[in-house]
Amino acid sequence: MSLQGINHLAFITDDMVTTIRFYRDLLGLKLSAGIGHDGYRHYFFQLADGTTHVAFFEYEGATVMNRKFPGDRTTLPLGFDHVSFTVESREALFALKDRVEAAGIEVEGAVDHGLLWSIYFYDPHNNIPLEATWQFMDLEQTPAISEDDPLDIAAEGSELQPGHWPSVQDPTPESEMRALAGNGQPMREHFLRQGLARYSADVPPGFQESLAADDDS
Repeated sequence: MSLQGINHLAFITDDMVTTIRFYRDLLGLKLSAGIGHDGYRHYFFQLADGTTHVAFFEYEGATVMNRKFPGDRTTLPLGFDHVSFTVESREALFALKDRVEAAGIEVEGAVDHGLLWSIYFYDPHNNIPLEATWQFMDLEQTPAISEDDPLDIAAEGSELQPGHWPSVQDPTPESEMRALAGNGQPMREHFLRQGLARYSADVPPGFQESLAADDDS
């Protein structure tokens, strides 16, 4: 098993139109997909790598998050701090800074973080703290850690350390590798009918047929 990257980060909004205007029309993310029914929406914005997405749920009663600057300490029960986007060059970092500031949105930085420079700003409607990062150094060794109170566990290395968790004793057989029906089922059927999507090239043999059988059951 290997986690290949971030598929998407999901947030909540009470105004999808304003959210689309900001992420698509100001930041330039591709509005790649969406589903909506019964007063509920789930929309996806694709980054330039073609695989990473920022996603939003909109539904009745949704509220935006309180504003908190990235890295600031808080006693609130928050597990999320900020989203960082990668840019390819110093020029691209400052071009984004200029674009966001021209829209009347305050930008902090650039800030030198040693390996990278970052700017910080907010999604102005949803209060999501955002970072854009230009990394200009490559790591020669990992984990590369500068720490005044180093953790012993970090000194064990970058790779998986075996023996700390139970091994799998009862693996799922292929015949039971199925998913519960969700709201994506009619979306898939709609996308296929309209030519908006196709099955990926690496889908295993028989998978499409098993989906069709599940849909009919």
